[in-house]
Amino acid sequence: MRIRSTAFDLGCAIPRAYTGDGADISPPLEWDEVPVGTKEFALVCDDPDAPTPMPWVHWVVYGIPADIRRFAEGVSRQDEMPGTEGRNSWKTGKTIGYRGPAPPPRHGIHHYRFHLYALDAAAGVPPGADASAVRRAIAGQTLAEAVTVGTYERK
Repeated sequence: MRIRSTAFDLGCAIPRAYTGDGADISPPLEWDEVPVGTKEFALVCDDPDAPTPMPWVHWVVYGIPADIRRFAEGVSRQDEMPGTEGRNSWKTGKTIGYRGPAPPPRHGIHHYRFHLYALDAAAGVPPGADASAVRRAIAGQTLAEAVTVGTYERK
């Protein structure tokens, strides 16, 4: 399985529009080479370079129908969002939806990992779950995982 964004290449800078310094809208994503038997997808975007004990979570989406192969730019927080958005790390985990890169100034380059999971059954996760709850729920149900990474730095 593969995931990519048309807004940035693997390992390259995420454009400002998709960050906390810009419009803070979710980037376009698309995926293919999906395994046979996929019933739904889950997506987690996190920053392992954050100065926190665990990676900082920017976006959680689960219950994504198996026939979906792309997210349009800005799909987060829209009525036509395919799937259920969960809690990110802002405001002690009480914020739902996408929040873009916003690393501390002069902290260096941060890497933003977009993990896509193909699942062989519905995750059965209630609304408002965080990344840990989603990952626990899909343990043993994951047929494939794909990752793409973008970077961002505040000078």
